[in-house]
Amino acid sequence: MSTKSPCYNTAHNASYSQVSMSPPEVSGSATTSGMHSATSSSYAGSASGEYDSSGSSAAGSSVDLVELLNDRMTGAFDPLPLDRGLAKQAQTSGELNAKHRELMELQALAQRRLASTRVNFADGMKAAKDVKKDLDWTQKRVSALKTKAERKYPTEYKTANNRYPAIADY
Repeated sequence: MSTKSPCYNTAHNASYSQVSMSPPEVSGSATTSGMHSATSSSYAGSASGEYDSSGSSAAGSSVDLVELLNDRMTGAFDPLPLDRGLAKQAQTSGELNAKHRELMELQALAQRRLASTRVNFADGMKAAKDVKKDLDWTQKRVSALKTKAERKYPTEYKTANNRYPAIADY
């Protein structure tokens, strides 16, 4: 064991339970939202030889770095805000997908209505053309009858025309 720092025992495994370095000192400038900065001066002990990575320190003082980092991250990291954010993101994504499906359904409905309106408009145009054709035929027929009546009965036609004048054409 190193003489500079005390050993910390955990109840995990006797051969990997000793840490040969001291925990980092907490300073006001070295913290960022409750987490220690890796560049703070409290980690200088590892660089100055407190931790010997070659394993030549005291026998049985091996350090499980993964477990040590996991323990420190577990203590410093609060997953609750991330879980809330992930839940909010999933909820928002679900709402967005629902709105997208609703928009697709409304678009399909609008396309069906447009197709129906086009069919109705085409039917209406056909009916209007038929009415115009019928009116033109009727106008020709009335004009022909009027001409025939004027030739066959000129005095009666003139009297009737004076008594009931024709409506002005548009």
